[in-house]
Amino acid sequence: MTEGFHRPTKLPPSMLEAIQGGLDPEAVSRITHETAVALLTRVRADPDPAVVDRLVTYTDEHGIDAIAELWSHASPRSLPGALWRIYLLRLLIRQDPVGTSFSFQRGTELITTVDPVIAGAAEPTGPEEIIVLADQILRGLYTGDFAIALERAASFCRINAVGCTSLANDRDALDPADAARLTTKAARFSTIAEELAGCARLWRTDSLD
Repeated sequence: MTEGFHRPTKLPPSMLEAIQGGLDPEAVSRITHETAVALLTRVRADPDPAVVDRLVTYTDEHGIDAIAELWSHASPRSLPGALWRIYLLRLLIRQDPVGTSFSFQRGTELITTVDPVIAGAAEPTGPEEIIVLADQILRGLYTGDFAIALERAASFCRINAVGCTSLANDRDALDPADAARLTTKAARFSTIAEELAGCARLWRTDSLD
């Protein structure tokens, strides 16, 4: 799901040196985790609304590249890995709120679990509501229960996986290529859901680092 998200952005010098300065993989991994811990700890200790707003909307102005450079290579079940996936999901939603809300709404009509309740989107869920949901989830990482924010995101992904699978079935006879794209998208949503749910469980046992 990371393909195509390469809007140019300027990394702060300290970040750039840390990532591209010829450090060994262990050092890079340490920096990756330290930046995630430092950011989250500092903001959650004093969640100034203006600071939180800037963090939530960071990629709107700067693109995803700086965050990708820092966190996209982290383990899926780690703090930086969780942060990366939430920022990526928000970007996906904002890039295609119409398509995402459509697959989400389809998913809520078909899924038999409590995921729609956990995700907490307004109903009916149109483009505006899905954008609000994305911001709420990301904001929750900094100002609310971190595990609940991850679980909301995981539920969002599970719902979209069901929706994309259903839409793929609809398109299979008319447009096999589009059906294949939707099937791949569903699989990726399912994978991210599992990863975020795993991160939530680790957070609740103080094991997410």
